[in-house]
Amino acid sequence: MSEYISPLVYQRADPFCYRHTDGFYYFTATVPGYDYIELRRARTLNELGTANSKIIWKKHGSGEMGSHIWAPEIHRIGNKWYIYFAAGEAENEWNIRPYALMCEDDDLMEGEWKELGRIDVGVESFSLDMTAFTLNGRQYNIWAQTLSEDDTSSLYIAEMDTPVNLKSAPMLLTKPEYDWETRGIPVNEGPAVLIRNGKIFVAYSASNTGANYCMGMLWCDESDDVLDIGSWHKMSEPVFKTNVQAGCYGPGHNCFTSDGESDVLIYHARNYEEIEGDPLDDPNRHTYAKKIVYDKNGFPVFD
Repeated sequence: MSEYISPLVYQRADPFCYRHTDGFYYFTATVPGYDYIELRRARTLNELGTANSKIIWKKHGSGEMGSHIWAPEIHRIGNKWYIYFAAGEAENEWNIRPYALMCEDDDLMEGEWKELGRIDVGVESFSLDMTAFTLNGRQYNIWAQTLSEDDTSSLYIAEMDTPVNLKSAPMLLTKPEYDWETRGIPVNEGPAVLIRNGKIFVAYSASNTGANYCMGMLWCDESDDVLDIGSWHKMSEPVFKTNVQAGCYGPGHNCFTSDGESDVLIYHARNYEEIEGDPLDDPNRHTYAKKIVYDKNGFPVFD
């Protein structure tokens, strides 16, 4: 069994780790100042914490993309690199929307990153945490969005015409409804997709960003229509949550990667419970790694 350094990377929330065909892991995450996007590259997961980092983009001084630079994700789509991320306006930090960068060079560490601007999800409202996956040659994106005053954040899915343009109308995938999804603040956010054992699993994060933060999961059969809500099943209990004995508080906003032998859960958590002030002002959400095992039905087991 592989042993992972704990934490894997200090003070990096909303982690995303992409294992490329060149044998390197490419890592990005939310930085404490919420003001730039950095990349790291390493041969092993355990080397990510000490790997050299490079700032590839900084927030704007005014207007769009001027505040709250959150949750960047690296995706290889076609023969290009894309980074999806969320950003607010410099003058209104909570006017958050999804944006994208693109790099056409093979070397994403040294290549030029171009702004593609805001991704139009059809409705002008708070939206963030966009992720992407490909199934049967079609790209789908999932993101979190608020569409009403009593809806803090729900997850929506759509098929994409291009990496930054929707082809289908967004479909509501899940909204906060269980007690563990509504503690502090009702939230469904941070979707991450794992396709294994004939099924599509979507892990997501729920409740506010303190010790109540936890992970839920949806699933459907790989052969089903992902744009038909009838295809999806939602777990009634969290699949990963605070474990006081293990010193793990508020685990969530994960991604999935592989160590070459096993699938690996990459997530953030704190190693203490009490937080002074707003949890978003506390920089100590660290990145951790955990090997995934599967139960007899082929479902991933995290906790």
